[in-house]
Amino acid sequence: MNNEHPKRSWRTRLHIIIYGTNTPAGKLFDIILLTVILASIVLVMLESIKEIDEKYHTFLDISEWIVTILFTIEYIARIITVKKPLRYITSFYGIVDFLSTIPKYLSLLIAGTHALVALRALRMLRVFRILKLGRYVESSNTIVKALRASRTKISVFLFGVFIVSIILGTIMYIIEGDESGFTSIPRGIYWCIVTLTTVGYGDISPVTPLGQFIASIVMIMGYGIIAVPTGIVTAEIATQPKRTKNDKPIPQTNCFGCGEIDHRKDAEFCYNCGHTLKED
Repeated sequence: MNNEHPKRSWRTRLHIIIYGTNTPAGKLFDIILLTVILASIVLVMLESIKEIDEKYHTFLDISEWIVTILFTIEYIARIITVKKPLRYITSFYGIVDFLSTIPKYLSLLIAGTHALVALRALRMLRVFRILKLGRYVESSNTIVKALRASRTKISVFLFGVFIVSIILGTIMYIIEGDESGFTSIPRGIYWCIVTLTTVGYGDISPVTPLGQFIASIVMIMGYGIIAVPTGIVTAEIATQPKRTKNDKPIPQTNCFGCGEIDHRKDAEFCYNCGHTLKED
């Protein structure tokens, strides 16, 4: 039992440094981590520039391997410092951490996968937690809640748009035919979707008067199609409870079980893994 306590204490201290943002050591660790993440993204961007890569390839490659090894050590440390590693591994940040670590290793087996290290940009999402930007986190939660609340309406609307695209795409295929580039119904549907979304690549365009008339109607419809989902989400955001200037952000407690930190200070159990937040 005496041998177990030092190990537990070591894991606890390391957990606080890695997952905690309330201590100077924890905050310093996270700031350094964000700096390394940003540096690794810059390295990938520079490596994609042919002239720079040819001149500094060795330096860029070695630097990328150093960053990858550091991220690997950090990922392993995150796993061994929680009591329920699987919870962390399958969590959003756990998946992001894993995806940001493996591209360099995959590049040894599959050519071209090295560029996937740009996925490390997702790790920059930690900046909201690390810098305690509570209002920004709350604002993002408001948007997420609004999207969830309006997903049924948006799904029905998009399904309707898809049906309209099928009908109009078929009509354009019949009217225009192969001569105008409408070689098939799927090709017509593609044109309709591109036109409805106001993208307008221009690779296919109607040439008959009737086809051009229908295209004009589709273009006008496109503006309405963009506005409807925006209005639905905006209406849901407006129904979310508003926060006053006097409201203070709720302090958060870290979970030693899975590493999750989005808990109220008065919470007793982790909402993610159910582990007690009161460490013995």
